[in-house]
Amino acid sequence: MLDYPTLKIIWWLLVGVLLVGFAIMDGHDMGVGTLLPFVGRNDVERRVVINTVGPHWDGNQVWFITGGGAIFAAWPLVYATAFSGFYWAMLIVLWALFFRPVGFDYRSKIANPAWRSTWDWGLFVGGAVPPLIFGVAFGNLFQGVPFQFDDHLVSTYTGSFWGLLNPFALLCGVVSTAMITFHGAIYLTHRTEGETQRRTLRATLIFGSLLLVTFSLAGFWLWQGIAGYAISSLIDPAALPNPLGKTVLRQNGAWLANYGKYPATIALPVIAYLGTLAAMLLATKGRTLAAFVASSLAIVGVIGTAGVSLFPFVMPSSTDLRSSLTVWDSVSSQLTLNIMLWATLIFMPLIIIYTGWAYKVMAGKVTAAYIRENEHGAY
Repeated sequence: MLDYPTLKIIWWLLVGVLLVGFAIMDGHDMGVGTLLPFVGRNDVERRVVINTVGPHWDGNQVWFITGGGAIFAAWPLVYATAFSGFYWAMLIVLWALFFRPVGFDYRSKIANPAWRSTWDWGLFVGGAVPPLIFGVAFGNLFQGVPFQFDDHLVSTYTGSFWGLLNPFALLCGVVSTAMITFHGAIYLTHRTEGETQRRTLRATLIFGSLLLVTFSLAGFWLWQGIAGYAISSLIDPAALPNPLGKTVLRQNGAWLANYGKYPATIALPVIAYLGTLAAMLLATKGRTLAAFVASSLAIVGVIGTAGVSLFPFVMPSSTDLRSSLTVWDSVSSQLTLNIMLWATLIFMPLIIIYTGWAYKVMAGKVTAAYIRENEHGAY
């Protein structure tokens, strides 16, 4: 059995891996949904776009479910506090996601233009809204979430839904939306051809540029305008979880302090920039598979940058600084983390192998001719 401090770090890394996996795998089909009404100008073109992700989107949902389950089991205090504080935001995400299964399965069942157009916009909502909300949530983490614990560790959320929609959080929402839409556009350039591919290529340049600009603005804002959090008391990594057993202070530049302590982490924002630029360049050169790998690396860089900047905080509190949740004091028991680790080591490779096999079997371009030949079988 691994020691408690090591398990706490491992599960911080594993939750990050699951979030990155969700952004890469479920993110590209959400990006495709966001682009659907714009890169497909007629019904056949839109069916081409839908069928690039139609066989895979529901399988990719496993990353979303697993990520939520991992947070519930590994960081129960984070799960409870976040899902109560972000209750309405999470409901909006769920309502938006409802459009996806119905849209994919029923959109082409009726040959009615109004029916199909309605579900096209439903798929747009299901693709665009979740990344926006998740980005807004991350933006609020950097500013502190208004909650506090009482002496019995019962959390109370002291803010409002509208308070979450502040300027910095909305900027982070744009970063997230641009990242996911860019990734989806790169995927579409790999799976389509002709005029649809040319429109998608223009979208990669637009959203790639937007990602670079907004990511830079968010970093500058954190550096200059938002005070970060720092633990000012001694921490025993092996201690049992107790969020109230520490003292926390806010200070300018604290969110960038880890890059000085651990210089190797500077590679993450560099990867975000280089991955985005490389994906744009490779896509224009027609090397679309390599571009998809590069955009995936860009996602690793963006999410990794956010995680390293926050570390060791997971959910800072703006109401009561000492209630802030960290890697050290928001986790489950040592036994639970060990059992979960073994389950992850067994099942995650199986998920990756199966997903890779599914994509290999259904690889290749989706064409208008394919849609016409499979009028009643294709999405």
